[in-house]
Amino acid sequence: MVALIVGIVLVVASVLVCLPGVFGWWGDVLAFLRGMLPVLALLVGAVAILIGVADIKDKKEAEKEEKAEGAQEEKPAEK
Repeated sequence: MVALIVGIVLVVASVLVCLPGVFGWWGDVLAFLRGMLPVLALLVGAVAILIGVADIKDKKEAEKEEKAEGAQEEKPAEK
């Protein structure tokens, strides 16, 4: 319950601080957002590359498993 109240207070305070005219920090907030965008784009791009590489590795592993299963099915059971 305390965490919920603190969260609501912080959200309201941050909205009030960001509103133009209250504290005059709107320009600073915009400068921060402009500066943050290239860094955020870099991080999102790096994560996307890592996910793509992992996906390619998973597909190769799945193909190897399918080939192994296919080889086992083709081989008749010896009695």
